[in-house]
Amino acid sequence: MTDTPTAVAIIPARGGSKRIPRKNIRAFRGRPMIAWSIEAALASGAFDTVMVSTDDPEIADIARTWGAEVPFLRSAAAANDHATTSQVLLEVLGQYAQTGVHFDLACCLYPTAPFVRPCDLADGRERLLGSRFNVIMPVTGFSYPIWRSLQREEDGRITLNFPENLNARSQDLPVAYHDAGQWYWFRTEAFLRDHVLMGPDTGSIVLPAMQVQDIDTEEDWGLAELKHERMFG
Repeated sequence: MTDTPTAVAIIPARGGSKRIPRKNIRAFRGRPMIAWSIEAALASGAFDTVMVSTDDPEIADIARTWGAEVPFLRSAAAANDHATTSQVLLEVLGQYAQTGVHFDLACCLYPTAPFVRPCDLADGRERLLGSRFNVIMPVTGFSYPIWRSLQREEDGRITLNFPENLNARSQDLPVAYHDAGQWYWFRTEAFLRDHVLMGPDTGSIVLPAMQVQDIDTEEDWGLAELKHERMFG
């Protein structure tokens, strides 16, 4: 790796969103959803290149309008409903390699992550470079202890998933975390070897719940806009 590692932001944005049609470019607080991710990446100063991987010409045009590069369109094989994020990243890095371009670091930044701040992306890069990890990703804690979670049968009957915790106090149970669903910084050499983002050499940073929101339904969308306005004004 060079003294100053080269880095690329890869924003995967296919055109076939099912749960919220055209989610990647639908207006979120006055601008296309993907614009928030592009702007954060450009403002972070953490990348030599900010690119969008898409199979959709309209998404490509919007991405370029907001300052991202779209040097090639995604293949059909990497744009179907069953394609994984890793497949998309491998294709992008492979396409760059065919043109003689190689990056030491990369960040998979989702196009539906309007809560991402430039400082978080810059911090993720520094955390990766200063660690033994091959990947750094943001996580947040579950708001309720999963160790007291329930199963519900069709007839409405409930049972504890962890009955041994029936009488445990919530404050005595360990905090459980989940993927914030925003970005993954990774060392490209390790990723090209292992093809995984969440493995034994994955580290994390913790984000507050206010900065995390899944956006998979119309209800999620409305809540995200309310939280975003509260956080960013």
